Amino acid sequence: MLSVVSADGSTANGSLIDEIVREGARRMLAAALETEVNAYIAELAGERDASGCRLVVRNGYHQPRRVTTAAGAVEVRAPRMHDKRTDPATGEERKRFSSAILPPWCRKSPKISEVLPLLYLHGLSSGDFVPALEQFLGSAAGLSPATVTRLTTQWRADHAAFSGCDLSVADFVYVWADGVHLRVRLDQARAAVLVLMGVRADGTEELIAMTDGYRESSGSWADLLRDCRRRGMRSPVLAVGDGALGFWKALAEVFPETRHQRCRVHKTANVLDAMPKSAQPGAKKAVQDIYNAGDRDHAVQAIRTFAQLYGAKFPKAVKKLTDDEAELLAFYDFPAEHWIHLRTTNPIESTFSTVRLRTKVTRGAGSHAAALAMVFKLVEAAQQRWRAVNAPHLVALVRAGARFERGQLLERPSAVAA
Repeated sequence: MLSVVSADGSTANGSLIDEIVREGARRMLAAALETEVNAYIAELAGERDASGCRLVVRNGYHQPRRVTTAAGAVEVRAPRMHDKRTDPATGEERKRFSSAILPPWCRKSPKISEVLPLLYLHGLSSGDFVPALEQFLGSAAGLSPATVTRLTTQWRADHAAFSGCDLSVADFVYVWADGVHLRVRLDQARAAVLVLMGVRADGTEELIAMTDGYRESSGSWADLLRDCRRRGMRSPVLAVGDGALGFWKALAEVFPETRHQRCRVHKTANVLDAMPKSAQPGAKKAVQDIYNAGDRDHAVQAIRTFAQLYGAKFPKAVKKLTDDEAELLAFYDFPAEHWIHLRTTNPIESTFSTVRLRTKVTRGAGSHAAALAMVFKLVEAAQQRWRAVNAPHLVALVRAGARFERGQLLERPSAVAA
């Protein structure tokens, strides 16, 4: 129930708007919990005892508890059930219902874990977190400066543990690499965050490594790749990246067997930068025809067409395509379902776009290790929303050496023959 509104539009718990938002969040959460429990009971309605009574029935509510959400702290009473089912083989009680929406241990929304690193990246000291959270959440959420300090220390430890984890248990078939420039508390000389993401043999996407690097130099990339190899990483089948020479030089040194694929977004931008604005709309469409071709032969022909149209006036733009033809069209040797993933470094770009938009320059050098840990926590939170690549079952075939022509499976390795 909403509070009494004073003459200035505020209530005992803050502004009326904030209270309306919190009340709406409480009601939506309660409705979602009711729906979840009712669906579970309906699914088991057929399970009855010898007398015909249901084994799973409603049994009131649990004790209320406060849960911190993005709308503020709200009080929740989760529905309770009485489950009398037993395992017919052992006679022991079966595993009981656990809400996927509000697990028993849950006291705060995962959004809070994303808000705190953002506040750090905005330059707030630990003492500024509590009032900042009050503005964002409508409450202090029980987080004292000491608590925030412990959290940031833990996040630095999390990033350190991630940076030293064993990679031999994972098999990254495809990798994306990019140097991301964030205007946060990083030393200007080491302003690039080097990011390596990959696709495992089961088709799932995962962050492999993330560290700061000296202007995307080959030395910085080589250090990162050598560290990945030391931790057990196998040579990827294909690496996707932009035109930065540092990464490709380092890749050839550390993982020479890995094939190269240049990002079409970066390459398109590089080509258009070598042309006047008046010619860019038509040239952009001509470049898109290359990547949208149905097979390699048509893509090669599209490059030849581009050269005929623009070679006389803009030879530098044409050279950017013709010199890298093999690296631009490497994706055609892989499953057609994977082409959309392999033509660009978009998985990295889209993940960091939110970070870029929500960070700003902060005064003072701060701790670049702590800033990097905060960026890591943001990516870690985003990773929970990543989905597998299209046709994930084909990734293992790629690793096994299957041959694809025009995007279709041509030869299945005998080791994985159906």
